[in-house]
Amino acid sequence: MQVIGLCRFSYPAIGGFQVEHETIEERIAYLYDAERMEERFRLLETIALPCLREQTDQDFTLIVVTGDSLPRGDRDRLHDLTADMPQVQIRAEPPRRHREVMKEILNSARRDPDQPCLQFRHDDDDAVSVDFVERLRAAAGDCQGLLSKNRSVAFDFNRGYLAEAGAEGICAAEGVFPYVVPALGMHVRGGCPLTIMNFAHHKINRFMPTVTVTDAPMFVRTRNRFNDPRDMAGGPALEPLTPELAGAFEARFAIREARVKDVFGSG
Repeated sequence: MQVIGLCRFSYPAIGGFQVEHETIEERIAYLYDAERMEERFRLLETIALPCLREQTDQDFTLIVVTGDSLPRGDRDRLHDLTADMPQVQIRAEPPRRHREVMKEILNSARRDPDQPCLQFRHDDDDAVSVDFVERLRAAAGDCQGLLSKNRSVAFDFNRGYLAEAGAEGICAAEGVFPYVVPALGMHVRGGCPLTIMNFAHHKINRFMPTVTVTDAPMFVRTRNRFNDPRDMAGGPALEPLTPELAGAFEARFAIREARVKDVFGSG
């Protein structure tokens, strides 16, 4: 079964942002500010990409959507960071309505729309476990009766970490956070044009059956200067990684604290 991931990388959509702007020009200026872009690239390099690069099931597609106005230096840097990942397809799009363009991109990525597929979103500052694709595919296999009776079914791996990353390393805390973006997948029946972008992630259980899996940490969601994960507010206090937890972050998410320190401490 085809597995498709969607990652927005500073795409200047019309709508779809917590931070609002009066004009699309103001949004583009905000997104491509040099200080902001440097942080996004550091998070992409150390948090978001390593876990996908080391997936136990490599049979997936990741579409990275960015703006056609992304500065050339940033565009080249994005291509360089993903050059060794054959799963990555970079799409540069002009500003359009957020959900409209994302739904179109996902449906165009389906090799055979008459066959079912699995979809997930992947933010550029989050990580999933290195076995996420494998487990998502297995969960769908375990629920064939449910899938056959519904156009779409969501799979929520809801245990994970809220974290901060910087030159001093990583602070994190484990918790159960239902229906956040990372490690939330969706099965779409063959012939159905629905996508995971048809729904707000925190409301997806209002529109379809959902299967909850909470046996192991499956994601890391970061809190940083340009992203405020409000749907994970009120959680436990973040603490520096112990050596044991740092080892677990590397084993489960391919996040290497030494690399985080090097990347965030440079320049």
